[in-house]
Amino acid sequence: MLGLINVDGEVYRFMGEPGKTYKTILPASDEAAWESKYTEAAPAADWASPAFNDSNWKNGKGAYGNDRNKVRSYWDARDVWIRRRFTLNNLDINKLLLKLQFDDNVEVYLNGDKIYAHDGVTYKFNIISVDQFRNKLKTGENVLAIHGVNTGGGSWMDAGFVDELKDPQIDNLKTAEQKSVDLNATQTIYKFKCGKVDLQLTFTSPLLLNRLDILSRPISYITYTVKSNDSKAHNVKVYFGASTAIAVNQPGQEVTTDKLSSGGLSLLKAGTIEQAILQKKGDDLRIDWGYMYVAVPKTENAAQYITSGGESLASFIGQNTASTVKPGKQLMLNTIIPFGSVGKAPVEKFMELGYDDLYSIQYFHTNLRPWWNKDGKGNFEQLLNTAATQYASVQILCKTFNASMYHDAEKAGGKTYAKLCVLAYRQSIAAHSLIKSPQGEILFLSKENFSNGCINTVDVTYPSAPLYLTYNPKLLEGMLNGIFYFSESGKYKESYAAHDLGTYPIANGQIYGEGMPVEESGNMIIMTAAIAKAEGNASFAKKHWKTLSRWVNFLTEEGFDPKNQLCTDDFAGHLARNANLSAKAIVGIDCYAHLAGQLGDKATETKYHAIAKNMVGRWMTLAGAGDHYSLVFENPGTWSQKYNLVWDKVLNLNLFPQSVYDAEIKFYLTKQNKYGLPLDSRKTYTKSDWIMWTATLAADKSDFKDLIDPIYKYAIETPTRVPLSDWHETTDGRQVGFQARSVVGGYFMKMLEQKLSPGKK
Repeated sequence: MLGLINVDGEVYRFMGEPGKTYKTILPASDEAAWESKYTEAAPAADWASPAFNDSNWKNGKGAYGNDRNKVRSYWDARDVWIRRRFTLNNLDINKLLLKLQFDDNVEVYLNGDKIYAHDGVTYKFNIISVDQFRNKLKTGENVLAIHGVNTGGGSWMDAGFVDELKDPQIDNLKTAEQKSVDLNATQTIYKFKCGKVDLQLTFTSPLLLNRLDILSRPISYITYTVKSNDSKAHNVKVYFGASTAIAVNQPGQEVTTDKLSSGGLSLLKAGTIEQAILQKKGDDLRIDWGYMYVAVPKTENAAQYITSGGESLASFIGQNTASTVKPGKQLMLNTIIPFGSVGKAPVEKFMELGYDDLYSIQYFHTNLRPWWNKDGKGNFEQLLNTAATQYASVQILCKTFNASMYHDAEKAGGKTYAKLCVLAYRQSIAAHSLIKSPQGEILFLSKENFSNGCINTVDVTYPSAPLYLTYNPKLLEGMLNGIFYFSESGKYKESYAAHDLGTYPIANGQIYGEGMPVEESGNMIIMTAAIAKAEGNASFAKKHWKTLSRWVNFLTEEGFDPKNQLCTDDFAGHLARNANLSAKAIVGIDCYAHLAGQLGDKATETKYHAIAKNMVGRWMTLAGAGDHYSLVFENPGTWSQKYNLVWDKVLNLNLFPQSVYDAEIKFYLTKQNKYGLPLDSRKTYTKSDWIMWTATLAADKSDFKDLIDPIYKYAIETPTRVPLSDWHETTDGRQVGFQARSVVGGYFMKMLEQKLSPGKK
């Protein structure tokens, strides 16, 4: 997105960067298959040199990899060495960029000199400046040489060169001065000084969990409020550009665009020509079916037009609003809103950005439409008009909720806690799709972002549950319904709960190679009990009683002293005799007992409560380590966060004595690092969602604050600038892995405790 404002002829940039125009020097495979030589056997040391004799190497075409459906040359060995000869007749290059996509590790050479190296994976083309090596190019023949290493799993190697062309208008562009930014639950508000006017820019995503009609609308508002800062009147125009990158997975995909009118709105629309609905699945992918929309009320007399990305800046500065393209690649949807003469009185105008995905999820081989169009009779242009008509009322709803959520969070855990909840709110919700199942049930399915791309992962639902229990338990039902259906339909036959339903957005059954038997069974029972507590009845549990009974019997037999297996912290590896996992099983068994009691089955309640209570005493003995409780049974030199115990406190099960919580909290406070409490004694990294649960065990508010303050410090100071990561290093605040995940809904655990037990410390 690009935001510009023209004030009396002076143009200021307040958002994004002007689109860049690239000229291909050497095409990658998204433009053309490229001829090359390759070997999978280690070559001589001078293999990258232009003079090296590669006549005995194999002939190949890029891209290289081990997905036969996508590559032109199959590479399944650990290493591949590639040499690509190319001829240049002209060295008139503005800025040399390497266009590169690789999996896993890469070294790149130009005419024998190393110009780039990186360990890791990219799932899309990276554009990397190598302009400092431009003098290595020569007229005539050149050699691009690449060494790729596949450390496991998928492999990929694709490369080319492009030239970033100079935009002559860039020198006419000034930068607005950002004065402040404010975050709240549903809005982000920026304030800028743009010469002689002030601009307030408000992004509103009305993610109101108790209003599914509004929540399910994939439409956000952008509001511009402009006023003079020198008491004089100024002529103002605001420009908004939305790149068609929003509607593609890869920049090289061709899109079609349209300019149209509907009701009270002027619209721009774009989507891929291919429209491969639900044909891609996996992590770090962007949707490339459906259509993006930019909408503005006709009353604003806005100019809307379509250009290439590189023409957008010049079009605004040069006041040329004619569309120059219709289909193409890397286009820009441009909107100019005239504000006219603006004085001291603020002038407000808004626009909408929306996305119609047509079909959201494939659920057991049935393609499902989004919730707002669950009956198939909806029209997205009409939805945009409805959202525009309701703009004022939705703004009021959002502002009211923003204030109430912050107030409740501050009351529950203090100002720092409230700020963390604000950071987490939109991120958690946005990682889900809201749909209706063929059986007529609500489905709220998560994507396991930047992990493995699974859909409806139970141990992702589990940490995120507090947010939805706090504001709309029906949405948590929607996160459990698919897992229950998977078992109850006979499609999943294990005696314990499934891990996931597939790879997003394809929910046709578990794809994770290994189950988490105790983890997921305990999670499902605990969350069902939490729903019953939040809703005041056990009707949801009653529907699934047979399945819950099978899972609780598994926990009774296998849960107390767990065998070597994965838990939700699977990145830490397998672990036997995991005390925290055992605690989950114990809490899960007692949750089942409480559900039985709510359903009037006192005999079952008594039986399973006795089983759980008996396990507590044994747990304290086996995990006891003097001043704390161990990571694994009978290993007192270890320790771990016992975040699973939080449900004992939040659901008022009264299983474990307060002395267990007090001892653990006191011990944890001696183990903290600058950016938080490590997950356990094995490593110094942590999971921030679990810290928020662990902190909720604290009886003293000051102890709670001491545990969560480092998490806020991490969120503000981390050098890894990505959407909030839940897995970070406590020593230096760097991201270890994971980002943009729904699990940060777990930050709301303290608020959930206050909701279920008002007045509790």
